[in-house]
Amino acid sequence: MLDFTDKTFRLTQTSADSVAGDINPLLIDGEQLFMAFKGPRDYVAFTSRRIIAVDVQGMSGKKKDFTSLPYSKVQAFSVESAGAFDRDCELELWFSSIGKIRFEFKGNTDVAYLNKLVATYVLR
Repeated sequence: MLDFTDKTFRLTQTSADSVAGDINPLLIDGEQLFMAFKGPRDYVAFTSRRIIAVDVQGMSGKKKDFTSLPYSKVQAFSVESAGAFDRDCELELWFSSIGKIRFEFKGNTDVAYLNKLVATYVLR
């Protein structure tokens, strides 16, 4: 499992299709892949049930750790939009068992859609 202590994921949006090969076999019946974001090696996928954080390991990158963060375990969340000088937007999620997880999104991330996606599944 990823160690989320003092870790910020710095990510750029990518197509969900670019990670579907790794993510789709993990999905349960009825679960859908909506969004994906990539870092230098790691990536994060947002589905209808959870956030899947993927830690790419080793020199070849063939070994991967998939950590599932179910929306049902989120106690609170915060979305911060980009500003004039700070071009990044952020998502912070608080989990009872592991604490706060912070995602920083670079580029033109649709923060309104991201907020609606997380809110739809956390607030059920």
